[in-house]
Amino acid sequence: MSAPTRRIGSLTVSALGLGAMPLSMGRGEPAPHDRAMATLHAALDAGITLLDTADIYAPSWDTMGHNEKFVAEALDSWDGDRSTITVATKGGITRSADGGGRDGSATYLRAALETSLANLGTDSVGLYYWHRPDRSIRYADAVEALATFQQEGLIREIGISNANTEEIDVARDVLGEGGLAAVQNEFSPTFFHTSRAELRHCGEHGIAFVPWSPLGGTGGGARAVGERFPQIQRVAEAHAVSPQQVVLAWELSLGEHVIPIPGASRPESITDSAHAMNLELSAEELEQLHQIIA
Repeated sequence: MSAPTRRIGSLTVSALGLGAMPLSMGRGEPAPHDRAMATLHAALDAGITLLDTADIYAPSWDTMGHNEKFVAEALDSWDGDRSTITVATKGGITRSADGGGRDGSATYLRAALETSLANLGTDSVGLYYWHRPDRSIRYADAVEALATFQQEGLIREIGISNANTEEIDVARDVLGEGGLAAVQNEFSPTFFHTSRAELRHCGEHGIAFVPWSPLGGTGGGARAVGERFPQIQRVAEAHAVSPQQVVLAWELSLGEHVIPIPGASRPESITDSAHAMNLELSAEELEQLHQIIA
């Protein structure tokens, strides 16, 4: 099934992506293998061509790469055209028996990227993010490392995650105009105060803005979004769709550069979310929804 598309640098992807993290971590146990494969296949069959993962998405510190391997297996077993799919992954957060940390050094990022490529069964990844800032180093140093990996053909497009406007501009300075393809930050009706400026800034500079947890998170916020915001529920009832579809359609209306990546651990969830790409809301409805973050 084809879907509306948007741009991430040189890449053309579906207007919505799938956040694969809930398949491996979050509330409770990871998804059973068969359900994980069914969820990923449901996303692909619904026309979603952007799969978002990360090396740290795993049930435990010693199973890092768990989610990337799920994604690789799902692509290998899918009967569609693999060349149409963009996989995004991330590095720069550490996990160990003693806890977690951050390492944005070129040495660590290279090792993380090489491990991710092995987990994904490929020699190049479409989009690679620096996952979180490492305050022990110059921000530009990690971005320069990503630029080197791009020059070596290990990654096609460069992204940064959990970045503020100043860090976005540092990356732009290092990479040159058009070199930074995407910024992935948390943004939803329940979390927006520290993301609106970044969303707007990305739009002004032709950078894709990729909201993570776009429905409000895995701690129950996504399920209860209609209960928390009556205007979302009213619009959903008017269109006979889920409140989650309404949220995603509204976020898509915030700019052609916005590409939400709702998470899912069940096929039904991502199939429902995918319908948001074709949900048309009126100007009046969009204005009502925009008041949530006004």
